Amino acid sequence: MEARTTSGADVTNARVLDHPDCADIRLEGVLHALSDPMRLTVVRELAAASGELSCSDFALPVTKSTTTHHFRVLRESGVIRQTYRGTAKMNALRQQDLETLFPGLLRSVLAADSAESGRAEEAGRPASGL
Repeated sequence: MEARTTSGADVTNARVLDHPDCADIRLEGVLHALSDPMRLTVVRELAAASGELSCSDFALPVTKSTTTHHFRVLRESGVIRQTYRGTAKMNALRQQDLETLFPGLLRSVLAADSAESGRAEEAGRPASGL
């Protein structure tokens, strides 16, 4: 089984994951990835973290296969970078790449999400996502 690096070169290590180069990250893909409440929850938690988080650090109320799907969408859209550390798949927000490509987008989405959660709590409704 072969995997490819972000540069497209073949390697024999199947534990290397494909990530789009910055030039291949598209606004519509990022917006699609951020439009799902579960994926937005992952992004919110990564933005609040001081470093990488393992997939097991996220307690999403969905099945493991659905969680895997959400992480794949985030990775393939260029929102997160995933790397293996031993048996753990670690996740990091591609904050600098996104800021360079779409200045202020991630900050605005997270601020809007926070404001929406605050309005929901004031109204006695559960916040979106969880």
